Order: sequence, then C-alpha cells, then structure tokens
Amino acid sequence: MGLIPPILWQCLKQMFKRPFTNLFPAKYTPKSVIEYLERVRRKEVSINPPIAVPENFRGKIGFDVERAREKCTGCGLCARVCPAGAFSIDKEEKRVRIWISRCVFCSQCVDACPAGLLRMTDEFLLAGFDRDAKELIVELRFS
Repeated sequence: MGLIPPILWQCLKQMFKRPFTNLFPAKYTPKSVIEYLERVRRKEVSINPPIAVPENFRGKIGFDVERAREKCTGCGLCARVCPAGAFSIDKEEKRVRIWISRCVFCSQCVDACPAGLLRMTDEFLLAGFDRDAKELIVELRFS
C-alpha cells in the first residue's frame, strides 16, 4: 500500500464493494405504478427487496428512557461536542432536547456521554416537511 496514495487505495476498495443503496422496486420505471402493482399481486413480476441496514449504521439518536432518567446528570458533554448544535440543555427544567433535523449523525455525542446513555439506532426514515415536527425532536429528562 506504500506505493498507492491512501485516497486512491480507498477508491479501489470501494469499486469492488456492494453499494448500500436500495434499488428501485422495478428494474425499469413502469408506465403505470398501479398496473405494475397489479402484476406483482398476480406474481407476474417481482419487486427488488430492500437491502438490510448495515451493521454499525448511524441512524437516529436513541436511548433507554428509564436508564436515562436515572443516569443522566445533564453535564452537557453531548452538546459541547456536537458539531451541528443539535442539542439544547435546559438545566432548570432538567431536560435535554435533540433536534434530529440538525443532526449530522457523526455519533460524537455517543462517544462523549460519560454515562453511556446515547446510541445510534438503525432508524433512517426521517424525511419530512417540518423541521420542528414532533418526530424529529428527541427529549430526555434527567434527575
């Protein structure tokens, strides 16, 4: 590997890996989705199955609610290391809010949490029209 620059080595490795993208359900775009689904129902054609979520995938931030209530001290390390500013801590109300719409899924908060409460889940369907939607705000109460 000494003769090949690291970036070129990485490109060569990725050329031979399977992609982590889901294929469109049909090989070619059907003229009518309804007709295509009817053909699927009659088992004339099949749909490409979705790929499995890879191990160590960094999706939506999660935590065990009961354990977090007991162990979280509100130290703020998660907020301090977050490059996107996705955390807000209210010490008076004893609440940590995670704004998933701001998160860049780097998992630095997971590594920084001294209590080991945060984890990256395999949940990735987070698209929406409202950045402040209830589903995109994770709230943690601490004692």
